[in-house]
Amino acid sequence: MFFDGFELTRCAGDGAELRVRHGGSGPAVLLLHGHPRTHATWHRVAPLLARAGHHVVCPDLRGYGESSKPATDDRHLPYSKRAMARDCVAVMRALGHERFAVVGHDRGAYVASRLALDHPEAVTALSVLDAVPIGEALARCDAAFAARWWHWFFLGQTDKPAERIINADPDAWYTAGPEPMGREAYEDFRRAVHDPATVHAMCEDYRAGLGVDREHDEADRRAGRCVRCPLQVLWATRDDMAELYGDVLGVWRGWAAGPLHGGPIDSGHHMAEEAPEELAAALTGFWKGG
Repeated sequence: MFFDGFELTRCAGDGAELRVRHGGSGPAVLLLHGHPRTHATWHRVAPLLARAGHHVVCPDLRGYGESSKPATDDRHLPYSKRAMARDCVAVMRALGHERFAVVGHDRGAYVASRLALDHPEAVTALSVLDAVPIGEALARCDAAFAARWWHWFFLGQTDKPAERIINADPDAWYTAGPEPMGREAYEDFRRAVHDPATVHAMCEDYRAGLGVDREHDEADRRAGRCVRCPLQVLWATRDDMAELYGDVLGVWRGWAAGPLHGGPIDSGHHMAEEAPEELAAALTGFWKGG
């Protein structure tokens, strides 16, 4: 069943109100989705983690799904990963958790890593799925990256906003179908991408990524700030992380002050939907120290 035993609620973030689904009991884990998904992308993984003895919290990031869409500014600061990370801390505290593990996929991985960097006292373990730090990705950007990830720059520019093209036919732009996403998750996703306010907010996420988020990463590098908790990096074998970066763990090694673990998952990019059992096993093994 879709999120069987989970409660759907709304929680105040830090300047935004987030739609949140949570369930289970035990040590807390926060799951952060990527673009253009909602929290529903975790519907196959979250119950497995709850059954393994965790209180699992799945929000829609600010701007995504049915979370609120704060007004932006010229620097796109309201959609920075720093602002999104502050939302996450507020939500977890509202649910009774001062410390928790965090898992982030795709754009959610940037929020998760910023959360670990900005709030080290809150994060017990960090798992990053299919991502390297934004600053690293942009510093290493070459023709191969630009050809495969051109949407970063299309969504992120402002002179001719991408929203006009996307909103003209969201189904043509976002071509995902109900398989293997699952019917309920697909319907949630489709409602989101047919909302022009959500499309605008998702573009703001990318605009922040090309500017202020990179600035924050580069400031951390200059200051020598690293992820202090145990860090796990997982990537899909049928995505292009290894092709783009070679030694994916090597890219992250300079960001890890403590233990660094990880490896590939036999999946396409959306591993929570395509390989939920393998992903859940990798996460719980990491949290147990194995």
